[in-house]
Amino acid sequence: MAGLEPSKSLRFMKASGHIKFLKHKVDVLDKENFTYNYSVVEGGPLSEKLEKVSYETKLVASPGGGTIFKSTGKYYTKDHAEINEEQIKAEDEKATGVFKAVEGYLLANPDAYN
Repeated sequence: MAGLEPSKSLRFMKASGHIKFLKHKVDVLDKENFTYNYSVVEGGPLSEKLEKVSYETKLVASPGGGTIFKSTGKYYTKDHAEINEEQIKAEDEKATGVFKAVEGYLLANPDAYN
């Protein structure tokens, strides 16, 4: 989609946990198919072992009504570094926490996104 910003920096307040800053790049924004893919390229979950983390997200209709949020993360390591399942699980839990905080805010403030 034309006109996308190549990257965006985000700063978090203390309530968000240990992540204070991250820079992400939009890879895909497809409004028709409810798909948003982005890569964290600085800060956030990145460490000396990770080059970037890419997320593929999609919203799909739930059979019983409502929406299902699907997300897949891909971890790209530096110099063939290894990361273990526990590290990935911890990062996934942090990402879920951020998602739930945003979801809660938007549900409580529906005019914030209109």
